[in-house]
Amino acid sequence: MISRREYLKFSLAAGTALAVKPGLLWSEAVASSLITRPVPSSGELLPVIGLGSSATFSQLAGSEESAELRAVLATLVEQGGTVFDTAPSYGASEEVAGSFAQELGLTAKIFWATKVNVASRGGGAADPQAARAQIASSFEKLRKPVIDLIQVHNLGDVPIQLGILKELKQDGRIRYLGVTTTFPPQYEQLVQVMRDEPLDFIGIDYAIDNRVMEQTVLPLAQDRGIGVLVYLPFGRTRLWDRVRGHDVPEWAAEFDAHSWAQFFLKFVVAHPAVTAATPATSNAKHMADNMGAAMGRLPDEAMRQRMIAFVESLPG
Repeated sequence: MISRREYLKFSLAAGTALAVKPGLLWSEAVASSLITRPVPSSGELLPVIGLGSSATFSQLAGSEESAELRAVLATLVEQGGTVFDTAPSYGASEEVAGSFAQELGLTAKIFWATKVNVASRGGGAADPQAARAQIASSFEKLRKPVIDLIQVHNLGDVPIQLGILKELKQDGRIRYLGVTTTFPPQYEQLVQVMRDEPLDFIGIDYAIDNRVMEQTVLPLAQDRGIGVLVYLPFGRTRLWDRVRGHDVPEWAAEFDAHSWAQFFLKFVVAHPAVTAATPATSNAKHMADNMGAAMGRLPDEAMRQRMIAFVESLPG
């Protein structure tokens, strides 16, 4: 195992090198220790930590300081990560990420996951032409002839929009399809869609203090062979507020967590149903720290319960 100090030292050096030579590879020693999970429908292995593009990433993508996101994408790939999750509704995230990835020569090294969700027509069904246009725009922005994963965002008119994704998958334009939601009122619908449709993935909210998905959704994903992307593993800013002023417990080193980000992420990806967590960040150092959760050991179930008890003991 490598220490957090050694990891971050290597990460900063690697980031500098990648800025000069984008084709450089992550050291074999570190890459070989990355934790991966198979996509249930194919067996393809994905690193358990990726990058999301909502929140601060989205905000920076639409500003004059968007160039900082170049380093974030470079760090993701240099640290061995591949999964990048975005959506048309995340402002300029798709376009900025697609442009920087192309400039850095990283487009083919990234597992691109985006979404589709167009406004319904007068509160009724979604406009199929508008949905197809939105998807076509994603292809253009991401600069990919084949997109790895497109999901119906927030369960928007699943019959029409998932139907379009099925056509695209059959035609070889996308590799995987799925649905997402982070809204509790939609959880029951999510379960029904999981039971009725041939999904490759779902995208959900899940965190150490938000474990509702453990009751039905995650076990069902295992039973149905559906991959799981986890959004909001930090509870947006909720968990950061809770641990402010508190140190990571020393016993977290038993599962190689050396920061709060790694503590929270390792809890999430330790669940066997989870394929990858995609926390959003616009900071390259935070991206490197997040990738540390894909290295070393993961907590077992007894340790996960200890982690829950510790977080719940903190003033909330």
